[in-house]
Amino acid sequence: MAMPQNSTGENGFCFTQTLDFSHSHPPPGEASRTCGTPLSNGTTSSGVPSPSDSCAEPLCSTTPGEEETQFHEGIKYVSTEGEELACGWGGFTPGCLQLFNTSKGILFFLCVASFLQGMTVNGFINTVITSIERRFDLRSYQSGLIASSYDIAACVCLTFVSYFGGNGHKPRWLGWGVLVMGLGSLLFALPHFTTGPYEARSAAEVGICRGNQSLPCAQAASSLSSYRFMFMLGQFLHGMGATPLYTLGVTYLDENVKTNYSPVYIAVFYTAAILGPAAGYLVGGMFLNIYTEIGREIDITPENTLWVGAWWIGFLGAGAASLLISIPILGYPHRLPGSQRYIVMRVSEAHQLKDGSHKKASDPDFGKTVKDLPRSVLLLLKNPTFIFLCLAGATEATLIAGMSTFGPKFLESQFSLSASEAATFFGYLVVPAGGGGTFLGGFLVNKFKLRCSGIIKLCLLCTVSSLLAIFIFFIHCPNMPMAGVTQTYEGSALPNGHLNLTAACNADCGCLEETYSPVCGSDDIMYYSPCHAGCKEVSKNLRNGKKVYHECSCIDKTLLPGPGDAEAGKCTSSCAKKSLLLLFMFVVILFTFLSSIPALTATLR
Repeated sequence: MAMPQNSTGENGFCFTQTLDFSHSHPPPGEASRTCGTPLSNGTTSSGVPSPSDSCAEPLCSTTPGEEETQFHEGIKYVSTEGEELACGWGGFTPGCLQLFNTSKGILFFLCVASFLQGMTVNGFINTVITSIERRFDLRSYQSGLIASSYDIAACVCLTFVSYFGGNGHKPRWLGWGVLVMGLGSLLFALPHFTTGPYEARSAAEVGICRGNQSLPCAQAASSLSSYRFMFMLGQFLHGMGATPLYTLGVTYLDENVKTNYSPVYIAVFYTAAILGPAAGYLVGGMFLNIYTEIGREIDITPENTLWVGAWWIGFLGAGAASLLISIPILGYPHRLPGSQRYIVMRVSEAHQLKDGSHKKASDPDFGKTVKDLPRSVLLLLKNPTFIFLCLAGATEATLIAGMSTFGPKFLESQFSLSASEAATFFGYLVVPAGGGGTFLGGFLVNKFKLRCSGIIKLCLLCTVSSLLAIFIFFIHCPNMPMAGVTQTYEGSALPNGHLNLTAACNADCGCLEETYSPVCGSDDIMYYSPCHAGCKEVSKNLRNGKKVYHECSCIDKTLLPGPGDAEAGKCTSSCAKKSLLLLFMFVVILFTFLSSIPALTATLR
């Protein structure tokens, strides 16, 4: 049996054969043509209504005295004879696996894969990048290359994977992609096991006034910087593996469900991808509170700048989970059973070209070879709606990438939080705003049965709302006062960009600028290190486990004369604009992700 597929640029169906699901069709060409678009009540119309939810009614009518209809020249057949639609691996297709051979089954596994990808690439990487810099003696531009390797791999592989994978067996491309992504996560964690143990000296040994101010041997630390190439390779594998997930995965879902249900399925898929980074921030922040050398006794706390958390645990877990989830995805067939009937429900909403060149894409043999790639690109470039949707998506992706990378650092600097606290805080912000906005966008498209023009108007409304809310970033909290950085030790302001960490109170301490370990004085002023605060003694606070420094010559006691005390870590921010800033950040994230699924749906249409 062969199934007709609407591949023309016209709204409506025109057939040269009777559409019969139970008998083989007779040869075409014996009757005249009458075109109509099916409505939900079974009637036909020449307008542009919504696709039918039922295929029980005839799609084309015949004129009196004619027994069959003609197919329009744009209709092509998709043969299903001899096609294996069972779920399994090769000849192993047990009956119990067929319970998962549905659109909901593949949606579940793709959601798990997108969750793991988001948690690893957009969660763990952004959370642990500062710990990796400290552990492997990397500079900022080197860590930037590590983060960019994912995008470089995606750019290199995107065109070829989507082009050839779109004409091939999509589940196999998806399964192998998830497997490669898992290998990238395991490779990313490998440097922890191939290097020696991390040695961190506490401030009791280095940093206090008149203490040992020597630094670790730079030569031993610099040799670890070569591990950046292993991190870059791991990220490159992440990019290669994730490329099929967000191209072929979306189209596979769209092809195997009803048109009206497609936005909901895709919204669920992308909601899982949004919840992944949120989980990565939360779980990654929790792992950073565990010392990287598990089981080793250490006398420094996570607030200390020498602390390196267990950054590698998340990558091990995500890598193993990706390898496992790739196995069921590899077992899915080329198309799901029963999906053929959705083909006749599709109504093309694509942009029509005056020269009719868009009809070339209707040829079943088009796109099978590399020589068709330039023509495919040219057809897309002639589609203004598609181009502008892509440009809008690129600009929003820039906002999302910047927010996900620097959002925790922004909260860290604004509210004087530790790295783990900022990551956890940002995760709580992204879960309801990003995940809720993504799912809500797909729900609205399905609820109001929006067509392409209505979807684009919804995207415009969301984008304008997000743009208005983004002006909140012009309102910011003031920097915490830091002696020698924002003000002098006497309290007067310092010119921007000018450091003066040396004063009469710490001139004899021999402090080094390379030893950055901020402390909060009893005068609510931050100091660069215990040494720069002139502290001579150190003890431990039994209530919170933080180190407390005494006899600090640069700190004046508020009530009694004499040197004051300081506690390890930054001073707590008391910014009154905190709630307002977080509220508008929530609005920006919500409306940004609210338009993502409608925009993707419009692109597919």
